Amino acid sequence: MTLIPTFPPLLTGLAAGPANPFSIAIDQARRGVDSGLLTWSIGPERLRAALVLAPEIALEPALAAFCAVAVGFQNALGVLAPPETAVYLEWSGGIRINGGHCGGFHMAASTRNPAAIPDWLVVGLDLTLSHAAEWEPGETPDWTALDQEGCGDVVPIELLEAWSRHSLIWLNELDEPGGRARLHREWSGLAWKQGETVSLPIGRPRAEGVFLGVDENFGMILKATDGDTRLIALSSILEEA
Repeated sequence: MTLIPTFPPLLTGLAAGPANPFSIAIDQARRGVDSGLLTWSIGPERLRAALVLAPEIALEPALAAFCAVAVGFQNALGVLAPPETAVYLEWSGGIRINGGHCGGFHMAASTRNPAAIPDWLVVGLDLTLSHAAEWEPGETPDWTALDQEGCGDVVPIELLEAWSRHSLIWLNELDEPGGRARLHREWSGLAWKQGETVSLPIGRPRAEGVFLGVDENFGMILKATDGDTRLIALSSILEEA
């Protein structure tokens, strides 16, 4: 029997089966579905989900929601995983568990204009639960899976439910006075390689430099290798819908 996750009242679940929940969420958003649709798919090796949002502010500040649901994931896994499990968030969406890449977040919107109010915003989660039997750890030493990091007892459907609850808490926080500042502090404490040299999958050549922090819209402040300090907007990592 397939278990059905229970989500908070403001969210509506839609099982994607073997299909891509991110693609389904985008399709539903284009059709005018209400904000709060959460599409999901759980298999032996991956947990995938996507959340449809309908921001009422311009795209660039609205993308704080991307960071809100990422912090929600960290909070959710932090409750369910062994206490020694270290969960960090890459600025570009990656999830790091005990230092290893274990999946990540991605997003798409109805517009790429930072100043326009988007009709919809979709944030997707793709988490590696386990690797295929033929996987050789030495071939991809930077990649890991939940069960490889002592989290094999975490029940995926419970993690999905917890993520939905914690994400909703942080999304609601964005509407409260001082909420963005609280999210900023929480996210900054989880940021992978802040204060260190990073290489971003943006542009050609790739953007490289020291990750100094983020601005009020979670854009990366990067001290480039040529010595210049630049701001990389979070909207630069939006995927084509």
